[in-house]
Amino acid sequence: MSSSQVLLFVIVGKNEPLYEAEFHKAGTAGSSDSVTRQNYFVLHSALDLVEKAAWTTNQMYLKVVDKVNQQQVSTFLTAGNIKFMLLHGGRSEDSIKSFFSDVYELYVKLSMNPFYRYDTPITSKSFDTRVRAVARRYLA
Repeated sequence: MSSSQVLLFVIVGKNEPLYEAEFHKAGTAGSSDSVTRQNYFVLHSALDLVEKAAWTTNQMYLKVVDKVNQQQVSTFLTAGNIKFMLLHGGRSEDSIKSFFSDVYELYVKLSMNPFYRYDTPITSKSFDTRVRAVARRYLA
């Protein structure tokens, strides 16, 4: 399976990933372990580029910060320095920006929950379900 059929979305906090989701195109199976590892490597190697790009603009949506093997890493940086990173095979910028905006709204609602501590892994099944629904809406 080509890696362009897999989208990898990660929310990264100050020191660790807080949430991870892999989205597959309808009708495709899961990716192989080596492709999954490569995708995570590409995302994590882009973290330095995200930090660098954050100093060049005051926008939250940093657009594409890295390109590797027909894959692109798009990033959204929250005011609290939480990074939303999406590895994709070249989606429309408008759909990615809409996806990030909707996920940011979900994240803000989650962070207002008194039982959620800031910068801790997100284990809410409801959050996961909603993020996947947003991904189907904008990235399918």
